Amino acid sequence: MLTARYGVLGWPVGHSRSPAMMQAAGLERYQRLPVAPAVFADTVRALGAAGFRGANVTIPHKEAALAIATSASDAAGEIGAANTLTFGADGAIHADNTDAPGLLAALGSTPASACVLGAGGSARAVIWALTRAGADVAVWNRTPARAEGLGARVVEKPVAAEILVHCTSVGLDDSSGAFKDLPLDADALTEYETVVDLVYRAGGTALIQEAAQRGIATVDGLEILVSQGALSFTLWTGAAAPLDAMRSAARARRSEANVP
Repeated sequence: MLTARYGVLGWPVGHSRSPAMMQAAGLERYQRLPVAPAVFADTVRALGAAGFRGANVTIPHKEAALAIATSASDAAGEIGAANTLTFGADGAIHADNTDAPGLLAALGSTPASACVLGAGGSARAVIWALTRAGADVAVWNRTPARAEGLGARVVEKPVAAEILVHCTSVGLDDSSGAFKDLPLDADALTEYETVVDLVYRAGGTALIQEAAQRGIATVDGLEILVSQGALSFTLWTGAAAPLDAMRSAARARRSEANVP
């Protein structure tokens, strides 16, 4: 009998380090699954019958992943987005969200305050995690109405806080010059003790590079990827995740500039 299949759903998804990381953890049949939004629902419904046991979900499908699920964890339901799907033999699809606990694990401690950029699926998880951990959270989004109802103060421009968390897709395709598309200039980064970027690239995104040049502590998307991936691994297998092996594999792939 063939071993179960796993994958990561996204559009685009060529940048993802999840296959290298999850294969190092023992999920040998883990692959990238590039799926356009228009065919996401039909594709996901077919995965269980195709031998898939689980799938991670990345931009821009996290909210759609929750919508298609036949059941969901309390966290995924409250956040309004899912990044982990588990497929049952009967066609059932269970949604969970490991982004929220993954962020807190990567930070190591809970900040007193945070400013979040973005209001998509990842931002929803970040806001949910931080507010429930006791942080005062402000959220900025290019379309303010989309940020309403997420449990954080909606602000017209980024505000000073202990940490800045970037949750938009800026920097995903090209780290060069991408900083200009963010709603703050580089000098404004000194208003934060730590800058967190959920996007990860070889050499770091423009945001991470600018923060590091100013002596600001940084947490890039790679560490968050490892933390949330480890939680997904445990949900699927029931076993403790080999964190060191996963981190080493993800970093090895990350060192190869622009190699998916």
